Amino acid sequence: MSHINKLIDFTVEAFIVHKNKVLLRKHDKYKMWLGVGGHIELHEDPVEATVREAREEVGLEIELDEKLKPSRKEDTTTDLIPPYYLHRHRVSGDHEHVSFVYFAKATTDKITQGIDELSEECRWFTKEEIEESKEIKSDIKFYALKALEKT
Repeated sequence: MSHINKLIDFTVEAFIVHKNKVLLRKHDKYKMWLGVGGHIELHEDPVEATVREAREEVGLEIELDEKLKPSRKEDTTTDLIPPYYLHRHRVSGDHEHVSFVYFAKATTDKITQGIDELSEECRWFTKEEIEESKEIKSDIKFYALKALEKT
């Protein structure tokens, strides 16, 4: 999706875990390892966007970690699964993203990519590979390691 706002957009990023490995995707434009994610569409909440992005980008059905979700009686609101982390970063020029960072589980490690979602590489990383990598930025290492620890 293209930018909704000239100055700031809201995005999601999922660190998906399967059998003690976490999935990272090399971003085609920025040439860096990131979690799976993208822009939140106008009709979506962050949870819906995270599930959709995983399906579109890597063909995975995911289950978000609900440990942080409030447990209370429902009323007229719907409680959403909150992200583990929330951050703001500059993308280019004056444009920034506010990213909701989720942890999720996948029932399979079989990755499929849609026609519109081409990526140089998607890969499942072990804890040791993340810790030793010189290619993965420190903030991505932090989130990936936390996802392995929490899910």
